[in-house]
Formats: sequence, structure tokens, C-alpha cells
Amino acid sequence: MTPGPAHGGLWVVVPAAGRGTRFGGERPKQYCEVAGRTVIAHTLDRLLSHPSVAGAMVVLAADDAYWRDSALVDLEKPVLTCTGGAERADSVLAGVDALPDAVRADAFVLVHDAARPNLAHADLDRLLDLGRADPVGAILAAPVRDTLKRAGDDGGIDRTEPRERLWRAFTPQLFRRMQLARALRAAADAGVAITDEAMAMERQGLRPLLVEGREDNFKITTPADLARFEYESTRR
Repeated sequence: MTPGPAHGGLWVVVPAAGRGTRFGGERPKQYCEVAGRTVIAHTLDRLLSHPSVAGAMVVLAADDAYWRDSALVDLEKPVLTCTGGAERADSVLAGVDALPDAVRADAFVLVHDAARPNLAHADLDRLLDLGRADPVGAILAAPVRDTLKRAGDDGGIDRTEPRERLWRAFTPQLFRRMQLARALRAAADAGVAITDEAMAMERQGLRPLLVEGREDNFKITTPADLARFEYESTRR
């Protein structure tokens, strides 16, 4: 895949303003260390080492105390920062708005979780190939393969839910800059809590493409996930 020029190639927004309350501990999960580098450093390395990615906009909490020590080394492409908001959607919108002026309104941009460091370049290749050819854009995802149970208030099983046509949403997600910003603003104005960028686009009546990706493109949410990534990183 041929890279674009550094000033006009593909940019990625990386929301990193979350506190990671489910992970626990004082340090946000994106700043935990694996193999001498923070999780977010691993994530940025996977993104910026791809030839089609020109730069990254990292969205930080206003009181972030860890970014300066996050061990970003050997990153030859620009990494810019801006301040995020209270919710993920607020931070993504802030990142999209803060992108360089050279990123046109109709240009595709990626959004990728700061704590999803195991992205395969082959998955990103496929997302870009298929997503750029789609009128809306696309997300990496995987079909639900486990049996799903609906729980009652007492913890017992009420029923089994059909899993056909259900997918688990991953990142990166790929949309045009102006369309994504408009969708996120519309959701915020309506007071709707957005859990991923595709949901904002869906509210606009749009149908992003699902692109199947690898199961090991997981998000670090618990200490067990961190241990899994540490194990995966030793196998590279």
C-alpha cells in the first residue's frame, strides 16, 4: 500500500483521556508498562509504523500526569496532542477538530483505542482497502461466536439470545472527517451517549461496513488483558 505525503496522508485520532475505572489502580491502563514501554507507546508504534498513516492526534485528560513519561521512542511521524472531554465521544470530537488544517473535510480519518495495542497491519490494510471504497466508511469487527445468555435480576438465565448477524465492534474505525464530526455533534446535542464512532454514524441513517479482523486485536480492560498482551508481545 502506497503511503501518502506526511502533510496530507491518513491521520489517526487516539482518545486517551479515560480513567480506566474497570481496570483499577492509580495509573490509567494506557500508561501501564509492558516490555519497558507503555501500552499507548505500543499502540502508537503499531499505527505509525504502517505506511499509510501520516500522524496521530492523541487526546489527553486535562490533568494527565503520565504522557510526558510514556516512552515514545523511534516514532518518525508527528504525534500531536489536545485536551479531551468527559466522555469518549467528547474526546474523539476534540481530536477530530484539532487535526491539522491539511486534513481535508472529506479526508478519511481513523479512530483507534489507546489501550488496543495489538493491531495487525494486515487488518489495517483490509480496513483501508474496503473502507475507502465504501460511501460511509468501515470498522474492524468480529462475528459473535459464543452462545449469548440473557440474565434475570436474580442472576439466573432468562433465555438464550440468537447470535446470528451479531458482531463485536473493534477499532480502528474509518470515517470522513466532516461526516464524523457532524455525527458526533448531533449525538451530543441530542444527549445520546455514544459508545463508538459507528454508533454516531448510524444515528445519521448511515450504514458503515463491517470488516472482519483478528480476534487478538483486543482492548486492555482488565489486568488479565494486560497479562495477555504481555504474553503476546513476547511471541512477536
